[in-house]
Amino acid sequence: MSKKGLIATASGLLFVAAYVFATVTFYGMIPRLHWTLEALYWGVAGIVWVFPVTKLMYWAAGKL
Repeated sequence: MSKKGLIATASGLLFVAAYVFATVTFYGMIPRLHWTLEALYWGVAGIVWVFPVTKLMYWAAGKL
């Protein structure tokens, strides 16, 4: 694996771990919501992390 690949892998894992921690912590701070709003929150939170990680992977592959 290239140096960029190692950096991207380590950075991606750290980012995802921090993102999950922040998402769960923020959810614990807000009052209980209607189940549809909770589903929307988790749906959006489950998709948003993909965009920065995608850019990171493109960078590691030399396509950015």
